[in-house]
This record gives sequence, C-alpha cells and structure tokens, in this order.
Amino acid sequence: MDRFLTADDLAKTLRQDVREGLTGTPKTLPPKWFYDERGSALFEEITKLEEYYPTRREREILTARAPEIAAVTGARTLLELGAGSGEKTRLLLGALDKTLRAYVPVDVSGDFLEEAAAGIAADHPGLTVRTVVADYEQHLHLLPAGERRLIAFLGGTIGNMPPAARIGFLGGLRATMDDGDFLLLGADLVKDPGRLVRAYDDAAGVTAEFDKNVLHVIDRELDADFDADAFEHVAVWNGAEEWIEMRLRSTRDQDVRVGGLDLDVHFAAGEEMRTEISAKFRRERLASELGAAGMEIAEFWTDEAGDFSLTLARPAR
Repeated sequence: MDRFLTADDLAKTLRQDVREGLTGTPKTLPPKWFYDERGSALFEEITKLEEYYPTRREREILTARAPEIAAVTGARTLLELGAGSGEKTRLLLGALDKTLRAYVPVDVSGDFLEEAAAGIAADHPGLTVRTVVADYEQHLHLLPAGERRLIAFLGGTIGNMPPAARIGFLGGLRATMDDGDFLLLGADLVKDPGRLVRAYDDAAGVTAEFDKNVLHVIDRELDADFDADAFEHVAVWNGAEEWIEMRLRSTRDQDVRVGGLDLDVHFAAGEEMRTEISAKFRRERLASELGAAGMEIAEFWTDEAGDFSLTLARPAR
C-alpha cells in the first residue's frame, strides 16, 4: 500500500474545513466528511432507493459498454479514483482481462480500500493490485504512472466540485496523462427538477440521515455539541447553476460549541448551511470543461433512459 494521506493529515484538513465553513457566509461544509463508517453505510442504502437512479444507470452503461471501453483503450493499468467498494469496477476488470496487468484503487480510507482490494486480488490472481491511500484532489501528481492507463472517476462525484475546481482538477489529471491514456468519467445529466430533488430527498428519509451525519462526525472528531435533531434536511434545485444543493436548515435559534476549534457558532432559526452541490451536466458542458483541461471526448454513452453518462476522454490531439 502507498500512503500519501495519514490520520493526522485528515484531522488537520477536517479542522481547516470546519473552521472555514462555519465562519463563512453562508455557512458550508464539504461533502467528503459525510463518509465515516456510518455515512458510508447510509450512502450504500441510498444507492438502493427507488428515487436514487444514478448508481443503477451507471451500472447499466458499464454493463453494456465495458467491452467497447476495453477495445478502445486496450488498458494495461486501471487507476480508479475514489474506488470505494469496487463493485462497479468488477465490470471493467472482467472486460479488460485480456490486456490489464495492474489495478490501482485510490481512496482516503485505507482499511476499507484494503478489504475491497483483497477481494479483487483473490478473484483476479494474475492482476497486480496496488492500493493508494490519498486525497485525489491533492495528490494527483503522486499517483502511480503506468502503461496505457485507464483512469476511472465514476459515480458522478465530479459534480460535487464547483466549476472552477472541476476544471482545475481535470487539468491536474490531464497533466499526469500520456498519449494512450484515457479518462472514464461518470456524470449525471440534467433532467426534470422534480426527479432530481426526489433523488436527494427520499421519502424514507435516508438521505436526510446521511446529510445530518456530518454533524455527528464533527461532534465526535472536534468535540462539538451539534444537535442533529435541531436541523432539517433540504434539497434544492439551482436552475442557474444546474446543480442540486443539499442543505441543513436550523429549526431554531441556537449556538453550537466546537471545542476542538475553540469556536462558538450561532445559527438563526431558518438559517441554511450548504453541505453538498451535485452538478448535472449536458454533453456540451462536459466537452467544454474537458476541452479547457486539455482533453477531448473519444466516446460518450448514456443509459437507455438518458439519465446518466459515461464519457471516455483522452488528451487532446
């Protein structure tokens, strides 16, 4: 295992993000802090909800297009950013079995990564599996090189970054790519706002619990006294930016103490704190942002319903 991110690094970043977010106007928190063990389990539950279509649609595209991805890329190294459980990765590994020599999953959670990678290594004994604990937004330049890499960034996670950060990230990724490398990018598509809001505010309230989990993380890690029951989950479609915003709305006037930062924070009744953006895309926007980062679209696929997309991009010629 290559480790570019330690527990101390994560703790320092959490402190910085929470201080900046809670003292800003409006207040914000980055979505990366949803994902402790409980948050990861809640998100797995979300992916199975009727309202939440992206995971199913992306899997549908991968199932249909994995042979084409293999034929176009001839990848010898599969590097996956934000690898997680590796469930969808197995569809790619099966299609790439004739050419692939190495699988490099990258994630911030070393324990989770090791467990998932061990299962893949056991099922693909001829494959070199090299796990990397890193924050892909900070450590792109440190990620392993390899011959004919296919870099997978799935799940629509690209949409959690605002536009300038997206282009910067894609540009940083392009700087690591050689001719013959490809990027496989999963991105959710613009659609009926009502469907989008329901996907992020399900009837069973699982997404609400997931959203509030960031407060439990801060309570535990930074000695805070957030009362999650004093906040309600809100999902809003921002038509101008074409993204969903998840927010936590204070249900009353309250003061929160974050002991680990020696910080007192006031929330007015009705005040909203943004916890996530999830941008939705059109093909033209993806082409423009990839182009600004020095890449071009080689292939573009959607599921049958046109809900989600997979883009295969390469360095611009």
